[in-house]
Amino acid sequence: MTDSQDTTADSPDLDLAYADAMAELEDILSQLEGTDVDVDILADRVQRATQLIGHCRGRIERARLEVEDAVGTLESASPAATESSGEPGE
Repeated sequence: MTDSQDTTADSPDLDLAYADAMAELEDILSQLEGTDVDVDILADRVQRATQLIGHCRGRIERARLEVEDAVGTLESASPAATESSGEPGE
């Protein structure tokens, strides 16, 4: 297993909400933009930001798949409605 696939305690919390991860990323960005960043802290913050970005991308991908699944369910549940909706007045 590579470091980028590691799911140990160094990874973001599995139940971390997208908004919370984004807020933490914004906080890290603010820290990194400061002029008095300690090099050791800098490396840790960049590593954490990388983990959070991966977490957010995963959350976005899961949400995209769930939306596609829901739309597919709706489309397959009422095929007659989509066929008749294009012909007004009949």
